[in-house]
Amino acid sequence: MSRKGTASTGTPRAGGVFTPGRVAIGVVAILLLVFIFENTREVRIRLLIPEVTMPLYLALLATALLGAICGYYAAARRRK
Repeated sequence: MSRKGTASTGTPRAGGVFTPGRVAIGVVAILLLVFIFENTREVRIRLLIPEVTMPLYLALLATALLGAICGYYAAARRRK
């Protein structure tokens, strides 16, 4: 017989929502957003050929999103 709330029953264990890893990722995400939105001045950025002027927070946010997408893709490929 299996006990209620164990991994073998398919139900989540108590405290499964706030694991240490999820809390750490949440803290890092909040710090990243604070850093991004504190840097609001206009900067010139070279995108291969063209040079554009845009707020620094947009460049940082785009870079963070691209990094998250690449990390998710790499983790998904590793699970297969």
